[in-house]
Parts: sequence; C-alpha cells; structure tokens
Amino acid sequence: MAPKKSTKPAKGGKAAPAKASASKADPLFPSRPRSFNVGGAIRPAGRDLSRFVRWPKYVRIQRQRAVLYQRLKVPPAINQFTKSIGKNEASNVFKLCDKYRPETVSAKKQRQKESAASAVKGTKAGKTANVPHQLKFGLKHVTTLVEEKKASIVLIACDVDPIELVLWLPALCRKMEVPFLIVKDKARLGTLVHQKTAAAVALTTVNKEDEAQLKIFQDLAMEKFNKNSGLVRKWGGGIMGLKTQAKLDKRAKALAAEEAKKAASLKR
Repeated sequence: MAPKKSTKPAKGGKAAPAKASASKADPLFPSRPRSFNVGGAIRPAGRDLSRFVRWPKYVRIQRQRAVLYQRLKVPPAINQFTKSIGKNEASNVFKLCDKYRPETVSAKKQRQKESAASAVKGTKAGKTANVPHQLKFGLKHVTTLVEEKKASIVLIACDVDPIELVLWLPALCRKMEVPFLIVKDKARLGTLVHQKTAAAVALTTVNKEDEAQLKIFQDLAMEKFNKNSGLVRKWGGGIMGLKTQAKLDKRAKALAAEEAKKAASLKR
C-alpha cells in the first residue's frame, strides 16, 4: 500500500498560502438556498396540488356520487330533495323550531319531580301536566303523526343517506295534506333535538304568539312543495361533463355548417 502524503509542511519550509476568501455576494443574483426535505422548496409555490392528493375513500365516494347524480337521469321522487328552501327562509324556520327544542334528560326529571310534588299536595296534575310544546323527532314517530294528521308542519332533511329512508315521506305528506319543507341538512335538524343527525322532525302545536308565523310557513310549504306539480314531474340530472359538452357543440356546429353548404348549393 502506498504511503499517505503528509499535509504538514516540511521542516524549515513555509506553509502553503490559504485560498482566497469567498467573493462577496452579488446583489444582482442573490443566493436563495433551497430546502429539499419533505414539503420543502422543490414544490413550485402557489400550485394547487389537490388533484394529485390521494383522498380518503369516503371523500372519493361522496364526489363520485355527486358526479353520478349530475350525469344520470334522476327520477322526480329523488330529484325533489335537491330543491330545498332558501337560506333566509330556512333561518326563519329554524328560529321558530329552536323555541320548541325537546327537553333535556335533567329538565324532564325536574319537571316530573315538580309534577309529582304538586300531585301529593292535592293540586290537579294529569299525566301530561305542564308538558311544553316541543319538536317531535324519530322517523317512526313523525310518520305516525303524519298518518294521524297531528303534525302541523314537517321538516325533512335533504341529505339523508340512504335516501330510501325518507323517499316516501313527501308523498305521504301530500296524501294526508300535511305541510312539509325540505331543508338543509340532517346535522342541523339533529342539533334541534339534541342528536347528531335527524332525518325528519315535526311540529304539532305552538304557543299562541307563534301561530301567525307557523301559518306563514304552512302556506309556504303548500305553495313550494305540497301543491307544486312541477316538483313531482321534473326529472333531474342528464348534465354532461365539460369535455362531452364541447364535443357535442363542435359536432352541432359541423352539422350546421354542412346544412348551410347544402342550402347554398340548392339555391344555385
């Protein structure tokens, strides 16, 4: 093996001159060091990479379902759930419903204790004494109220999944002449009744001061949903993608140009 060259200066010799110091930074071309770590400077700044992301499966299913609902022809019974009431109308409806939220467990126990105490004292108190007017929820309960025509107005969520759970409810409300509104969304209805979500809720009775407002909402429901024949007949979907639309437009223009040529040749 060859001996290593010594870097030390020889005896009596002088050390080699040090390299010239690095030149000063050029103001015209400033140094911009990059970070090549994950998420560093290699990615072009400002570029939207959302279409390259591998999204979770439930997100992909949601988006595919939305696209399919646009592409396929959707029957009127399902398409009516896309026609929910507007933002301003919905906020007024939810303000009214918020006054009649069901009791919490602790509030109900307290009321029952007071009712029992008054019964012991001899005050007249029936089984449902002092029960406040409140929203009714639960699909079976709401269905029973509609069948018995006890519901004053029914609110149905527009995004129930599977949709078959409430698909028949608008038809039942129309048959029993019970006003109904389709609203956004099941989570918002759920907050009214202390649940995560609710497919449908119903109001049976309200206080005297709110009867006029309830009548306005009943008339709105009758006009927009119960007696709206177009809602029952109009199909949805059938909207093609941008590429397909461009292709069809191009084909239509080509046919129109060909027809124009034929017409011009016949005139000659």
